[in-house]
Amino acid sequence: MGFDYKSQNPWDAKNEFSRFFDWHSKGYDSVILIANSIGAYFSMSALAEKQISKAMFISPVVNMEKLISDMMTWSNVTEEELCSRKEITTELGETLSWEYLCYVRKHPIEWSIPTCILYGEKDNLTSIETVSEFADKIGATLTVMKGGEHWFHTDAQMEFLDNWIKKSIQ
Repeated sequence: MGFDYKSQNPWDAKNEFSRFFDWHSKGYDSVILIANSIGAYFSMSALAEKQISKAMFISPVVNMEKLISDMMTWSNVTEEELCSRKEITTELGETLSWEYLCYVRKHPIEWSIPTCILYGEKDNLTSIETVSEFADKIGATLTVMKGGEHWFHTDAQMEFLDNWIKKSIQ
């Protein structure tokens, strides 16, 4: 079942994702969560206490504080500047938010659900070191697609993704 969520931040996602999960998981003995990128981050933030038998994350954002810090570096924004201005729109079209940064620092991800991660070797948002550290911390299986990107979209990447899902669901 797909979920076209509306939340733009983890505190709204916590409510929206929990309500969706609670409503749609009724009557099932087993739920497998498949999420990608920031959807994986929102899922971990919102659903860590839910009855999920397995999670499968594609190009997950696993350390939001580091991603925000990296985006600040890429945009030459200091923490002091972000604190004083509260929000700064970057040349990349993303808006950095002091409230968001403070939230992720106060609410670190605690995830203990069995998890498989698919990561693209050329992911431009999360480094292999960051995703490997996270995978090791939670005991996740990590698969790296050589030449893969953050957004799996080419025919070869989609075929790899499909095969990874089939293998990981078993």
